[in-house]
Amino acid sequence: MIALDTNVLARFYIEDPEDDEAIVQNALAKDLVAAGVALFVPLTVIAEFEWLARSYYKLPPAGFAKIVRHLAGLPHVTLELTPRVMAAVQDHLDGLDFSDALHLRACDHCEAMFSFDDRKFARRARKLGLRPDVRVPA
Repeated sequence: MIALDTNVLARFYIEDPEDDEAIVQNALAKDLVAAGVALFVPLTVIAEFEWLARSYYKLPPAGFAKIVRHLAGLPHVTLELTPRVMAAVQDHLDGLDFSDALHLRACDHCEAMFSFDDRKFARRARKLGLRPDVRVPA
């Protein structure tokens, strides 16, 4: 099994015709994934890829979700903690920040999660009915 880094995912899924190096790397990444060898994508790579896709390439949540679903559907690719990732992707589509969704999904065994991010995290998680409760310490 071979693990993939964020930059390989970015080159595989996002074409950058203005960058000669990116064009070469896109072809290499496509060859790597198409080879059918067993591949592993760590949770941290998925999180970093979402940040890169959103902040640099301006990819909306629906575009990110489509990519993750495609990746998870490849028979030779294993995502670390696939159920957690897919639940976080849905939470992200429902309006939660993807990293916050991953954090919250990792705490499903906890009574609550404390955060000072009231508007973007605690209120949204509460509105979505997610558990554990996200509480703002007072």
